[in-house]
Parts: sequence; C-alpha cells; structure tokens
Amino acid sequence: MGQWKAPISLRVRQALRAELEELSIRERRTLGNLGELVLEWAYEQLKQAGSMERLLQCRIRLPAEPIQPVEARLASKRE
Repeated sequence: MGQWKAPISLRVRQALRAELEELSIRERRTLGNLGELVLEWAYEQLKQAGSMERLLQCRIRLPAEPIQPVEARLASKRE
C-alpha cells in the first residue's frame, strides 16, 4: 500500500543549504530525498547512542582509501 510521508520544515544556515544542494546534484538526488536519507541515518545513530550527548562524543571512522563514485567502480570492473 506504499509509505505515507509527512512534510517537515527545517531552518538551516544558507551555507549548509548550498552545500546540501551541491551534494544532492552530485548524488543525482533531490534535496528532499537527500534530506530524508540523512535524517533517517542520523535518527538511527541517535537511537544506538541513546542520547545526543553520547552521539556527539562519537567519532565517525573514515575509510583508509577514498571512496570512488559508483560510476568509477563500475567502469573499473568492466575493464
């Protein structure tokens, strides 16, 4: 029967919005879709941490090698 979605409005700095718009273009997503994915991911992280204080103390582990875009990975597999 599909998913029901509810609109949400957020206030963010203009610079952050501009960066999110650039990222959404690079990822070939709409700004709303990117925002939804980021919000869902952040909510899952918050649930696991248990509180905002604990979440803000966590550090994100970066991969040892830079992550390639999907197109580059697919092209390298074809070759």
